[in-house]
Amino acid sequence: MTDEPRTEEEQDVETEEAPVVDELTSVTKERDEYLDALQRLKAEFDNYRKRVARDQQELAARAHERLVKELVPILDDLERALEAVAQHEEAQLEEGVRLVHRSLGDLLTREGLTEVETGGKFDPHTQEALLAQPSDEEEGSVIQVLQKGYKLGDRVLRPARVVISQGAESQKTEQQTADG
Repeated sequence: MTDEPRTEEEQDVETEEAPVVDELTSVTKERDEYLDALQRLKAEFDNYRKRVARDQQELAARAHERLVKELVPILDDLERALEAVAQHEEAQLEEGVRLVHRSLGDLLTREGLTEVETGGKFDPHTQEALLAQPSDEEEGSVIQVLQKGYKLGDRVLRPARVVISQGAESQKTEQQTADG
């Protein structure tokens, strides 16, 4: 290199390149920081998702264990009832079956099970109409329950299976003759 002084143009080009290089270095460093933060956030989220899934499994297992633990005494009552059958003790058998029924009913009530209300008008959200029969009851009224329905909280586990009224038979024939 020569010791000749540089021209103004050469000095301007050199000073323009320096800020561009500094800016590029700064932007690259910022990009790397954002990438690192994003990767950490992704890893934290993956760990959170796995922890939540594990907690849900543990919660379900504990709930299942608690329910089974409460059903074991009912199983014992059934075994005693079966022993009474083997000994031909009908009075004890009936008492044993009533005890089992009451124990199971109490347990399910504690768990939030309620019977679907079937009195009055037919409700398609909680009841299933299997038959419609003529009767003296108002049309659409439940006249017979074939199978009880149950709700757990607000959800219907099994709809009540019912027979509903078509209304009085004599009224239908009068309306048909008047319309015809």
